[in-house]
Amino acid sequence: MKKILLILSFVAVFVGCSSNDGANNTDGNNYDRTALLTNWADNIIVPSYVNYQAKVQILVTSTNTFVATPTEANLQILRTSCFEAYKAYQYISMYNLGKAEEINLNMASNTYPTNTIGIESNISSGTYNLALLSQFDKQGFPALDYLVNGLGGNDASIVGFYATNANAANYKQYLTAVVSKLKTNVDAVVTDWNSGFKNSYVANSGTSVSSSVNKTTNLFVKNLEKDIRTGKLGIPAGVFSSGVKYPEKVEGYYKNDISKELLNVSLKAQQDFFNGKHFNSTATGEGLKSYLDFLNVIRNGQKLSDIINNQFAAIYTVTNTLNNSFSQQVTTDNSKMIITYDALQQNVIYTKLDMMQALNITIDYVDGDGD
Repeated sequence: MKKILLILSFVAVFVGCSSNDGANNTDGNNYDRTALLTNWADNIIVPSYVNYQAKVQILVTSTNTFVATPTEANLQILRTSCFEAYKAYQYISMYNLGKAEEINLNMASNTYPTNTIGIESNISSGTYNLALLSQFDKQGFPALDYLVNGLGGNDASIVGFYATNANAANYKQYLTAVVSKLKTNVDAVVTDWNSGFKNSYVANSGTSVSSSVNKTTNLFVKNLEKDIRTGKLGIPAGVFSSGVKYPEKVEGYYKNDISKELLNVSLKAQQDFFNGKHFNSTATGEGLKSYLDFLNVIRNGQKLSDIINNQFAAIYTVTNTLNNSFSQQVTTDNSKMIITYDALQQNVIYTKLDMMQALNITIDYVDGDGD
């Protein structure tokens, strides 16, 4: 199957690259990258982080309440705040810049599947350092998913781990530590953006590999390809394992009914960024769409920006057919996962090949899965 996928990918690449019937008719050096970066920073990235920070603070509060009074009612409140923060995280996951890159915010927040054996070992010993690289798969939202959804078969048994279990104090301590790490990380990133990084980010408006436009655009494409297409769909669906499926490797495995919503939220975040749409607003500013339109990038007689947006619409159409639980979807009808993967792959081609070529931006991340 791997060979077949490789062949299909090469064919798709050929089609994506060879269908250019309209060259860039405008000099890209004349595009106002400072305005682009200003819109990204002021209206998209920083507001997304501030929203995530607020959701994490609510998560901290509900965690403290549950730890102080572990009841089923408080567990439900904790779950809700955890899910809301998880959705807010989808909006900032692509911005691995500055302090976020330095502290490995992404890996510390959403490495899945989570290592339940390691989590239980940490809880049992009561000794751990979540700052270590070896602890990435024992923290973040996947770990929280296990701690609030996966410890038992019903709410009463889960509450028991925090109320009556012989090791209840350690379970409370670990839950608190995981949530505190999320807060520490996002606080550091927001402080970084507001303490000079935003100014240096906008000022770095050139066209070099290390320029802000190049780095941010690479992160956008990488997030679509690696985090969304591969992580949320391809790996559990068996695309990279010769058809061997891994339903346990889906996002939100223990809650078991949030995988689809997390996917759709992440896709909306991607499309909004592409279009320069302000966070939590109907207003739009400079974005990758306006950059492509400025360059008059045409494919098959149509604006490339329209092709990409139309493909996002096609992706939403197929995601609507999916089960809320991707682990169930993989098990009962994996073909729908593959169809969704293929729909995302098409936009990977449009963005990674056609768009990056038109913008004269070089891919700066390792491409190791043959696509």
